[in-house]
Amino acid sequence: MFKAVGQVLFSTGLQNPPFTAAEKQGQDYEIRTYHATKWVSTTLTGMQWDPAMNTGFRRLFNYIQGNSKNKAKVEMTAPVSCRVDPGAGPACESQFTVSFYIPEEHQENPPEPSDPEVFVEHRKEFTAYVRTYGGFSNENLKRQELLKLLESLQRDGVPYVDKPFYACGYDSPFKLTNRKNEVWVLKKEPE
Repeated sequence: MFKAVGQVLFSTGLQNPPFTAAEKQGQDYEIRTYHATKWVSTTLTGMQWDPAMNTGFRRLFNYIQGNSKNKAKVEMTAPVSCRVDPGAGPACESQFTVSFYIPEEHQENPPEPSDPEVFVEHRKEFTAYVRTYGGFSNENLKRQELLKLLESLQRDGVPYVDKPFYACGYDSPFKLTNRKNEVWVLKKEPE
């Protein structure tokens, strides 16, 4: 338990999902192809991003602390990703799917969650445009960075998917410097 809490507090030495990075196209984003992997996830509906992230994180942290059918503890990983499926309009609820990457040693056979609101997600290989930024992220900053990424993609004329999009955090709230956050927009695949 102390190791998991320490990793969450200081976010050092955490496993990350495997990806292949393409040559940087623009100055302000990169292109990554994430391999097919399993993630543990929970989905919430609401108007605000930050409360959904907090609730989702707590559910998933309970899972890695052993809230699974076989009581297995799972190492913390990074990033914590949040898939956002925006509502139909400004006053509509959005759907937020908060996820932890399942560590390599559990990829074949992840512990089955005990909480009915937590599930194992099988993500297929996907390619994303990724914008990285520092500091303490919040709802407004995520939105600003997403808009910057979308402007860059439009500038470069690359095909992308409007929604869903992802916001990712790599660091614990206790890490004060050299923080890493990202927004991901999915590449539109040829039909």
